[in-house]
Amino acid sequence: MPKMKTNSGAKKRFALTGTGKIKRKHAYKSHILTKKTKKQKRNLTHTGLVHSTDVNNVKLLLALK
Repeated sequence: MPKMKTNSGAKKRFALTGTGKIKRKHAYKSHILTKKTKKQKRNLTHTGLVHSTDVNNVKLLLALK
């Protein structure tokens, strides 16, 4: 049986932490930044974790399961 391919879009968007959780970036930080407040842009800079309900779907895209 052939190997499962990693989804190219997913490998650019997600990264694994040392403990095996999946990191992600926030949306809405790429353009139209003039109307967003400094606080909003600052908070969007930090990475977050993928929600527990979405972990299995992301792992399938990353061919981790």
